[in-house]
Amino acid sequence: MELRHIRYLLAVADHGSFTRAAESLHISQPTLSHQVRQLEKALGVVLVDRSGRTVRLTDAGEAYAHHARLAMRDLAAGRRAVDDVVDLSRGHLRVAITPTFTAYLVGPLINRFHAAHPGLTLTIREATQDAIEAALLLDEIDAGIAFGAPHAPGIVASTLYTESLSLVTNADHPLASSSVTLELRTAMRHPLVLLTDDFATRRQLDAHFDAHDAPPRVTVEVSSVSALIEAVRSAPLLTVLPYAITLNHPELVRIPVTPQLPTRDVTLLRRDSDYQSSASRAFDAIVRELVAEHRGA
Repeated sequence: MELRHIRYLLAVADHGSFTRAAESLHISQPTLSHQVRQLEKALGVVLVDRSGRTVRLTDAGEAYAHHARLAMRDLAAGRRAVDDVVDLSRGHLRVAITPTFTAYLVGPLINRFHAAHPGLTLTIREATQDAIEAALLLDEIDAGIAFGAPHAPGIVASTLYTESLSLVTNADHPLASSSVTLELRTAMRHPLVLLTDDFATRRQLDAHFDAHDAPPRVTVEVSSVSALIEAVRSAPLLTVLPYAITLNHPELVRIPVTPQLPTRDVTLLRRDSDYQSSASRAFDAIVRELVAEHRGA
């Protein structure tokens, strides 16, 4: 039995087809079928049910695949540990960030990380908080940046800073020239563009509006922060953005309201593990440097 046999079986399980699995592995279908049969012969059981139109694992195959995935995950972790040299001349870090932060944090973070550690490679993906925590537990990522909230068991969170939210519009909006602080209820009577309710930010805002009996007049919903910014720049609408984003968009005007919009803690998420790679520690330090500079600005 060789490592490739395990990879081949897992590919068949993932694709439900020898043809598609072979294509993904860049080998011929007969070769793949032969290799899987070799694995079955070595184990003395049938792992794949080939009787139907689609291929599926047998009960024995499912049991074996479960442990095989765990083994492959451990092998990948071992490879990263080998790459984790003290001088950080090589290695790879996988990070996920909630969409709000990609609008203002990703650029400076990549620039600082690459300048400090050019030998390290960095993968950053955008994901919801739930997806980030799930990926951490599956060892698909090394760190995440998200909001402070009740976290899944096995997740450790450390607070980076407290983020403020601002009601904003463009310079042509009638409220842009107002010098008085608006009642939240009054402001919410104006048309708004907000993120869809699958975003944690939207759910937090809805709870805040409900608590203060200020139902928002939402006329447009979008599914990205960049679309939110473009919408409020171009149309006579209000929206809510993190204060840090507004600093990068001088064309947007902040409107003070009472009661104030909510704040939330921004946290660095990790698996609850004793081991932290050198690349991960370097990332942690750079994130905290950027946060300290932002707070001192």
